[in-house]
Amino acid sequence: MNAVRSPMAEQLARRMLPATVFVASAGVRAGERDPFVDAVLAEDGLSLGERHPRTLNDLEDDYFDLIVTLAPEAHHAALELTRSLAVEVEYWPTPDPTDAGGTREHIMASYRDVRERLKARIHSRFTVPRPGD
Repeated sequence: MNAVRSPMAEQLARRMLPATVFVASAGVRAGERDPFVDAVLAEDGLSLGERHPRTLNDLEDDYFDLIVTLAPEAHHAALELTRSLAVEVEYWPTPDPTDAGGTREHIMASYRDVRERLKARIHSRFTVPRPGD
């Protein structure tokens, strides 16, 4: 629903990748903004700003070199969308932190875990090793 994992990944990618890389996130269905996402991004000095969850139909551009999906439903939708397009689709299985229960701190820990997994995945996927590394 473009409310948790994908917006988090979008903000992290915007910070970690060169400004010349276009990054946008969208979901299969519209959702509601999640305050825990705001909280864990703020811990990292990031913000969603005025951004609200959006669907694939809300994107202004439908030309991508790569689509990364984080949930099974999104992956199936991306494969369907790109059947006749030359677009690479990658699936990065990412746990849904909204399934966490317990105290606020326990829930925050689940969201932090997703944030850190996404940072590591973005870094490993898009960082070009320097000569000698």
